[in-house]
Amino acid sequence: MAKVLPSKNVVIVGFGWTGAIMAKELTEAGLDVVALERGSYRDTYPDGSYPQVIDELTYSIRKKLFVDVSKETVTIRHSVNDVALPNRQLGVFLPGDGVGGAGLHWSGVHFRVDPVELRLRSHYEERYGKKFIPDGMTIQDFGVSYAELEPYFDFAEKVFGTSGTAWSVKGQVVGDGKGGNPYAPDRSSDFPLPAQKNTVSAQLFEKAAREVGYHPYNLPSANTSGPYTNPYGCQMGPCNFCGYCSGYVCYMYSKASPNLNILPALKQEPRFELRSQAHVLRVNLDSTGKKATGVTYLDAQGQELEQPADIVILAAFQFNNVRLMLLSGIGQPYDPKTGEGVVGRNFAYQNMATIKAFFRKDQHHTNPFIGAGGNGVAVDDFNADNFDHGPHGFVGGSPMWVNQAGTRPIAGAANPPGTPQWGSAWKKAQAGYYNHQLSMDAHGAHQSYRDNYLDLDPTYRDAYGQPLLRMTFDWKDNDIRMTRFMADKMKKIAEAMNPEHISVSVKDFGGHFNTASYQTTHLNGGAIMGTDPKTSAVNRYLQSWDVHNVFVPGASAFPQGLGYNPTGLVAALTYWSARAIREQYLKNPGPLVQA
Repeated sequence: MAKVLPSKNVVIVGFGWTGAIMAKELTEAGLDVVALERGSYRDTYPDGSYPQVIDELTYSIRKKLFVDVSKETVTIRHSVNDVALPNRQLGVFLPGDGVGGAGLHWSGVHFRVDPVELRLRSHYEERYGKKFIPDGMTIQDFGVSYAELEPYFDFAEKVFGTSGTAWSVKGQVVGDGKGGNPYAPDRSSDFPLPAQKNTVSAQLFEKAAREVGYHPYNLPSANTSGPYTNPYGCQMGPCNFCGYCSGYVCYMYSKASPNLNILPALKQEPRFELRSQAHVLRVNLDSTGKKATGVTYLDAQGQELEQPADIVILAAFQFNNVRLMLLSGIGQPYDPKTGEGVVGRNFAYQNMATIKAFFRKDQHHTNPFIGAGGNGVAVDDFNADNFDHGPHGFVGGSPMWVNQAGTRPIAGAANPPGTPQWGSAWKKAQAGYYNHQLSMDAHGAHQSYRDNYLDLDPTYRDAYGQPLLRMTFDWKDNDIRMTRFMADKMKKIAEAMNPEHISVSVKDFGGHFNTASYQTTHLNGGAIMGTDPKTSAVNRYLQSWDVHNVFVPGASAFPQGLGYNPTGLVAALTYWSARAIREQYLKNPGPLVQA
């Protein structure tokens, strides 16, 4: 029998970016808020103490900041005809664990969104016709516009201390010739900080991209270009390009994280409580199944506790939001055979290609050990719908960039094609090419399909006796066509640099999803937002259609994957949802959108 705790106004499941934003917004509204984080307590100090934190073996190899897959993981299969097996080694994606979640270990690339991608299906049908979208592709509109979200993008950037170069502010072009992105939507104010300095590799990419007729710009980076104090009074220091961003706690207080940019302010708030090592098992519903009464969780001692609350926020990682909804009976589970149901629908990922250029010793000295997680130079000429897709026969676009985040000792640098993986020839290539190479990525959008989805595994259970989440996923022909097109366009940039060798890593037709090689942790969908309860799990305010006092922020709400990294849109949508709770829901609890 679970021990029942005193009731709170709000219980938040997970304390990454979405949990931290919701906690700050709702305590400001005068509510008593408790956040439950399943992992350990983490903070910039002592977890980011120098020099202990720049330890590649601990963080990159043994994966200190990531989920323990011996206790909880996902099962994976390529199709409904395959047997799903548990993913027992972190590889292709890296879900976070502990206070800060993926917001502590992320790199810091901080985009907004291309407005087209918020209304993707409508846009494609209007420009290319309904028949252009392949059978089985289930992309749909988000149900909210860029204009509605712009104030929340703006505020999130100020909270994050984002460095960048604006193209236009209030309709006035300010970034032409200064590193702005001509494809970027208009902004209400400039970035809080100017763009970071560019590495040699980024400078080479920029020059080559201009030579082939593209429009390079400075990547928006949540790594500070100088000292900064955010609207919550949280202070940041300037990035020193140490090269230990992704997978690490920033010891310079330079990379935005919930721990650095929001938690210090919440610690001053008597209405807020954070409990770590609190593993939520389910959301509890009343006898009608239409209202949540709180959550049940296990504490560090394994004691089962019930936390009653008026509002439940599911702010966990994308996978975990979907799984908790399925375990709790919130929303109808998706069935790929009938196309009915909403929870687990439209699971999507990211679609990448990588090109590496290797130079002679007398050409370029790139210093790959230098790096900042979000810094670099990109082009958007083939992102979203910035080009005519008609002749090419695929949906989706891709930014391309050099993002030199730092090459660390164990992983080492890449070698030209044909180099042995070990021995004297490998050592010679490392010595010759380590300082004379760069890597560029086409960081493509990924579309959703009828048979890529999430559900509960009928066989495998976690350490707590609950069904694991099952992921049914594989690449489709549209994905392959898109990424190969992007690789060809990006290769032109590499060739313009006149390197000695070029290696191209791109998906082949017939190739399957591979769990071993890291791609991104940008997983999307499963609890998607929309305007129709028959095809979405949450409404435009991220409120469950079925249980009105449950809100589900995060990339689980994305109906398909973006070309850009998801964090900027995740943050803006969370502020948008929190504002709706504060200004609408609290005054009249109930559905904010009528079904």
